[in-house]
Amino acid sequence: MKKDKYNVSGMTCAACSLAVEKSIKKIDGVEDISVNLLQNNMNVTFDESKVSESDIIKAVEKAGYGATSVKAAGKAMEERNPAEEEYKEMKKRLIWSLLFTVPLFYLAMGNMYDWPLPGFITGHSNVMSLAFTQFLLTLPVAIINHKFYKVGFKTLFKGSPNMDSLIAIGTGAAIAYGVFAIYRIGFGLGHDNMDLVNTYAHDLYFESAGVILTLITLGKFLEAKAKGSTSEAIKKLMDLSPKTALVERNGIEGEVPVEELIKEDIIIVKPGKRIPADGIVMEGYTAMDESMITGESIPVEKKPDSKVTSGSINKTGFIKFRAEKVGEETTLSQIIKLVEEAQSTKAPIAKMADKISGIFVPVVLVIALLSTIIWILFGHTFEFALSIGIAVLVISCPCALGLATPTAIMVGTGKGAENGILIKSGEALEIGHKIETIVLDKTGTITVGKPKVKDIITFGDMDELEVLKIAASMEKGSEHP
Repeated sequence: MKKDKYNVSGMTCAACSLAVEKSIKKIDGVEDISVNLLQNNMNVTFDESKVSESDIIKAVEKAGYGATSVKAAGKAMEERNPAEEEYKEMKKRLIWSLLFTVPLFYLAMGNMYDWPLPGFITGHSNVMSLAFTQFLLTLPVAIINHKFYKVGFKTLFKGSPNMDSLIAIGTGAAIAYGVFAIYRIGFGLGHDNMDLVNTYAHDLYFESAGVILTLITLGKFLEAKAKGSTSEAIKKLMDLSPKTALVERNGIEGEVPVEELIKEDIIIVKPGKRIPADGIVMEGYTAMDESMITGESIPVEKKPDSKVTSGSINKTGFIKFRAEKVGEETTLSQIIKLVEEAQSTKAPIAKMADKISGIFVPVVLVIALLSTIIWILFGHTFEFALSIGIAVLVISCPCALGLATPTAIMVGTGKGAENGILIKSGEALEIGHKIETIVLDKTGTITVGKPKVKDIITFGDMDELEVLKIAASMEKGSEHP
C-alpha cells in the first residue's frame, strides 16, 4: 500500500470535501481517504498495482475540483504559503465587497427608517433611479465574489451541490428578481400604475444578495485567518531545520542545500549551528541542545559514536558526523509529518457532521422549491412565493457543521505543537477528556530547568551578603544550572 498527499483546489464547504471523498472511494484499490477542508488537501492510501496517481486526480476532477500531487508540485509549491495567500485574497475581497455593500444597505434601508438620502433617489418620481443605483452597487459585489457562482453552478450541474450552490442559486435568484422588479417598475411608470411601482419598489432584494455575499466572505476571511495562525506552528517546526549543510565529500568541504544531502554524507557542524540530519558522531566532542526535540533543557554531551538528531543545536564544540537519515526520514521531518497528519484526521464527531452536511444542501434545495410551490397553491402571487423560496436558500448555511470541528482540531494540534505537545490524531484529542492519569518528565516539561533563588534565610547573626559571596565563589566553576 502507498500513501500519497494531494493538494485539492475549489473546495469551500463540508459538502465539497464529502463529494471528493465519495469520488475517490469509488476507485477500486483505494484503501483509505482523508480530506482536509481547511488545509485544502487529502491523504490517499491505495494499492499501486491497481491505482495510479492520474486515476486519483481524474476522480477529483470528475467531482468538479482540481488536484495535484504534493510531490509533483515540488519545492516551489512547498515554499509558498497557501494559507497566507488565501488570507490576503479574502481580505481584499472583503474590503472591496464592503465598499459597495455598505452604501447599498444604506440606500435600501433609508426609506424604511427615514435616513437622509440624496434627492435624485427620493420620492415616487425617482423610484427607478433608486432601484437602478442598488443594481449598480450589487453588480460589483457579485463580480468580486464570482467564485461562489463558478463553483456553485459547476458542482450543481455535476450532481453534487454544495454550500456555494445554495449561495449561487439564492443570491442569483435575488439579483434576477431585482432586475425583473426594475422592469416592472419601468412598466408601471410608463402606464401610470403607481400601485405596481410601489409593490416592486419595496421588493428589490438587491441588498439581500449584497449583504449575504459580503457576510459569507467575512466568514471565509475569518476561516483563512484561523488557517494562517495554525500553519505558523508547522512553519516554526520547519524553521528548526537549517537550509544548508557543510559536507565533506572526497576530502573537499562545501555547503549544499539540505535537500541534496544523502545517506553516508560526512557533515561538519560548528558551534551554534543546527543539525541538518540524523546521524552518528565520528569526530569531536560537544554539548547538544535537544530541548526543541526532546524537551530536555540541559545540553546533552556528544562524543564519537553518539547519536545526533536533526533540529538540535550544537552548543560548544566542533563535530563531524555521518548522516544516517536525511530528508523526510529525519526525526524532525517525522514530527512535522505527525502534526500535519493529526490536523488532517477527523474526530468521530467530525465524521458525523460531514454526513449531515452532505445531505443538507440537497434537502435545502428541495425545501426551497416546496416552499415556493406551497405558497402558490395557497393563492399567493408567484413573486411572493419566489421571495419565500429565495429566503429559504439564503438563510441556509451548513458550513458551521463542517468547519467547527476541523477548525478546533487544526487550532488544537497547532497550538499543541507550538508548545511542544504532539497530538497524534483528532480522535486522540476528542477522547482526551477521559484521561485519568498523566505521567510527566519533570525537567523541561513541568519546570523550565532554570532554578532561581526566591528567598535567602540565614541562621544566627550571619550576614546575608557574606553568605551570597561564599555561595558565588563555590559555584563559580560549576556548570550545574
